[in-house]
Amino acid sequence: MITEVNAVTFRQNLGEMLNQVQYRNDGIVIHKDGKPVAALVDAELFARIRRMRERFDALSNRIAGAYTSVPEAVGMAEIAAAVAKERKR
Repeated sequence: MITEVNAVTFRQNLGEMLNQVQYRNDGIVIHKDGKPVAALVDAELFARIRRMRERFDALSNRIAGAYTSVPEAVGMAEIAAAVAKERKR
């Protein structure tokens, strides 16, 4: 379950919020001035997110490297065509 709280409530209930995350595997989204600014998740999930981000960054770099010789307009047209094809499905 994901709980959304404002920063003041989070600060006032930090111990309880940590228990929610640690023992119930809940997530907490912290709002400031009505906008989400941070999230509290258990350490194992955070580690998985970091690994996924590292793999995503590595893959993005490989793709960017493969397309360095392709003019931007051609690449963007190719992306637009692929998106349009998927939206039709």
